[in-house]
Amino acid sequence: MNHTTTVTTGSLKVPDATLHYEVRGHGPLVVLVGAPMHAALFAPLADLLAVDHTVLTTDPRGLNRSTLDTPGQDSTPEMRANDLSRLLAHLDAGPAAVFGSSGGAVTALALAVAHPERVHTVVAHEPPLNALLDDREERDAAVEDIIATYVSGDVAGAWVKFMVNANIPLPGAGEPGGAPAEAPAEPDPQQVADERFWFLHEMRGTTRWQPDIATLRAGQARIVVGVGEESAGQLCDRASAALAAELGTEPTLFPGGHIAFVDDPEAFAPRLRAVLHGN
Repeated sequence: MNHTTTVTTGSLKVPDATLHYEVRGHGPLVVLVGAPMHAALFAPLADLLAVDHTVLTTDPRGLNRSTLDTPGQDSTPEMRANDLSRLLAHLDAGPAAVFGSSGGAVTALALAVAHPERVHTVVAHEPPLNALLDDREERDAAVEDIIATYVSGDVAGAWVKFMVNANIPLPGAGEPGGAPAEAPAEPDPQQVADERFWFLHEMRGTTRWQPDIATLRAGQARIVVGVGEESAGQLCDRASAALAAELGTEPTLFPGGHIAFVDDPEAFAPRLRAVLHGN
């Protein structure tokens, strides 16, 4: 990681929220966006890309340092896309390349639909689009069960159900004992708040979003559907394959799994840089 990267932070008032954002580097503009992941989790990847790119990261509305005027308001892909459009206009930047992962991939696709003038390339890395799956009704029901489990107070159970629904191996699965011996540390209050916002106000709208395939296909933006080499068979792998098929393309492989850009940004950055350059 480049520890000498200069980071400029700022905030922008948008309808119903105030957005925190960060800018680093010089060169072609790339936006890194998640949901529910916030800017701090993209920082190592952003530092690596900032060598030859201007990199914009932001906390999605309602998460971490991006506050809502009315706490408890839901967050939809359309709202987050509007936020990104306003942020790019505020910075007098773009059109941009946008890398979105998971729920951020849904945000990036919504941006290409609603504000095509703001984006020239979308790299949609493992979007959880239930609407494109053959078992969409079962997957939607699973999301409702996850949310209900969280509301009941069983936070650990909600996360187990989330991982099972996503077909992502549980931590410690297959290891002796099946779980760490030590109890987890006391969670950070901000982490708890972000977790609550994801379960109650962001997950449903993100996973149920229906992409406008005709608009995406007809638009000027290059749409790249990314999937991790270690994500085979997972829900987001299936959704990514379905999205690519609808767009008439093939998924583009990235190293690692669903959050490889966090787990191993040094391996992820060269691949993303190559994809951004059309390779």
